[in-house]
Amino acid sequence: MKIIIGYPPLASDNKGTPLLSQNRQFQYFKAPTYIYPVVPATAATLLKKAGHEVIWKDAIAEGLTYQQFLDFIKKERPELIAFETKTPVVQQHWKIINDLRSLVTGYRPLTVLFGDHVTALPEESFQNSQVDFVLTGGDYDFLLSNLVSALSNKTALEKGIYYRENGQLKNTGRFHLQHDLNSLPFIDRELTRWDLYAYKNGNYKTTPGAYIMSGRDCWYHECTFCSWPTLYPEFRVRKVDNVLEEIGILIDKYGVKEIMDDTGTFPKGDWLKNFCLGIIERGWNNKVYLDCNMRFGVLNEDEYRLMKKANFRLILFGLESANQRTLDRIHKGLKVEDIVESCRSCRKAGLFPHITIMFGYPWETYEEALNTWKLGEWLLKKGYAYTMQATVVIPYPGSPLFEECKTAGLLKTLDWQDYDMKQLVMKTDVAEEKIMDLVQRMYRISFNPEFVMRKLFSLRDAEDLKYSLRAAKKVMGHIFDFSK
Repeated sequence: MKIIIGYPPLASDNKGTPLLSQNRQFQYFKAPTYIYPVVPATAATLLKKAGHEVIWKDAIAEGLTYQQFLDFIKKERPELIAFETKTPVVQQHWKIINDLRSLVTGYRPLTVLFGDHVTALPEESFQNSQVDFVLTGGDYDFLLSNLVSALSNKTALEKGIYYRENGQLKNTGRFHLQHDLNSLPFIDRELTRWDLYAYKNGNYKTTPGAYIMSGRDCWYHECTFCSWPTLYPEFRVRKVDNVLEEIGILIDKYGVKEIMDDTGTFPKGDWLKNFCLGIIERGWNNKVYLDCNMRFGVLNEDEYRLMKKANFRLILFGLESANQRTLDRIHKGLKVEDIVESCRSCRKAGLFPHITIMFGYPWETYEEALNTWKLGEWLLKKGYAYTMQATVVIPYPGSPLFEECKTAGLLKTLDWQDYDMKQLVMKTDVAEEKIMDLVQRMYRISFNPEFVMRKLFSLRDAEDLKYSLRAAKKVMGHIFDFSK
């Protein structure tokens, strides 16, 4: 089959670049940022290895107009088009699917949607569009490969696939996550245009950079605000040697200088120890920086020091609130003191904590929201946190928080395009303007004299300076991300 996998262009009304892939909290970024979509790229690789003609078309990263995208489809006429969707843009994707079905007389491509939103609400897309298939769960690389094989009458459909048959909606049952991640081929980076994502990403200090995923997705997966446990209710991790082999390819073949492992939470314990020792033994700690996601209160200082020796650099933490009652309510599983202690230990070991801060919980008072702002400010000004990202809380379908708010009548809207973080969608006693102001004030800390001086004294080389200048531009963009 001739298959296109990717992302069609989206109308954003000058909101910025939509972050779809591997973005657990959707945002539009004024400063263009592109995150390499690991699972869709794996799907493309699997299908190519199976002998299909696969075309990677990320119209967002390529900067294509909608007409250019449609002209490309007219020219190539693929038999199947598959792309990832998320809550704030699913309505646009429904329209695109309907447009594709009437693009050329006599031409009718099959269309496939996958992602967290359609996993939570699979029937909805059939009610609102002419989509042919919806893949549920996070293993949509395996599922898409299976679907294409089934269309060729080679295999039966796996569980987790929704489809129409004789006008009736059918499905193969609840998806399962029994696929072996170690059986996957290493991603064909040329096929999936890795260069589109290697430079315009604020996480990278040095470029070119690349993304990998050692596991799917978070071994904790209890946070009620997160919809990704809907995709990955069970955590699985690749073998250490398998991940190391992929890293070796990225270093030797592509000259990658920084690697972001976007596993929801990086593996801990013996896996982490063996991974770090493997990097050191191969001498790659002198060739590439490593970044990852981690939870507060999990690692001790010795483990952070081992990560530093392996040349980990940026460690991303979720600082959802500085209020214990909120942390308890969202099942975060940590104490406020863990936040400070982890940041201190991380910095003491020579690593750079990046904190992601959230505002807008419906039960929090303004004073409580201000507590979170004050903690973030203190961590940044004192140098315990290196960089940060601030957002408003959005309860996505599939998350326990969404169900809680829906049951309690706390949702202001069910118009999915409003879930783009440009406004609050949960009712709160705090004025929306005050919440948005806290987000903007969080970013303005980057221009605080104490913060700036600490940054200047931390510069060690030309790469540090270039990174700081790029970060400053990103910060300005984020301030406008939350302006009306």
